[in-house]
Amino acid sequence: MTPERYQRILSVLNQRQPDLTVVLEGVQKPHNLSAIQRTCDAVGVLDIHAVAPRHRFRVRKPMASGSEKWVIAHSHANLGSFLPALKKQGFQVLSAHLSERAIDYREADYTRPTVLLMGTERFGISADARALTDAEITVPMHGMVASLNVSVAAAIILYEAQRQRQAAGLYGAPRIDPARRDELLFQWGYPVLAERYATLQLPIPALGEHGELLEPLPDGIDLAG
Repeated sequence: MTPERYQRILSVLNQRQPDLTVVLEGVQKPHNLSAIQRTCDAVGVLDIHAVAPRHRFRVRKPMASGSEKWVIAHSHANLGSFLPALKKQGFQVLSAHLSERAIDYREADYTRPTVLLMGTERFGISADARALTDAEITVPMHGMVASLNVSVAAAIILYEAQRQRQAAGLYGAPRIDPARRDELLFQWGYPVLAERYATLQLPIPALGEHGELLEPLPDGIDLAG
């Protein structure tokens, strides 16, 4: 890893927003997943969650444009396996859902720890999702069509979240736990080497101020993997 590469990765990680995440319920089409993941990378989202019991998170790499390397995708069988835990950590759940109680998406406060929950265009979010929702939001429409493509709607809402967080100074200082940041620096800077360390269950090595390895490599491991 060159010093320039290290600084680029460090800069990106220092602007990641660990308390802003996206949950996709039933969204399965790879092109939609890819587009949403790419937007997540652009606005600083680190983790994205997909709930689709019969499908793993799948993207189309050309459409994702490499964002699958920088946004961590988690697949879940159901909302109950992880969303209540996020709520206990203080996350609010904002669900994009057209209903009588839905508010304009710009009225929500995204500077708070936030889960943006998106459903499918046809069915919206489930009853289970609504039970876990703190507020429903919608993108105002003035045409004959009642909804936007899910990836377009996610992008519109996430950029409003970015705007509010930028104004609040939330991109101005590192917000990721230092231990997790160090782990991601190693994984992103030395992906092949990091995979070997993980396979052998070895602790990650320390990195210097220019991204160089400060510890000798264990026997049987070299920089080529």
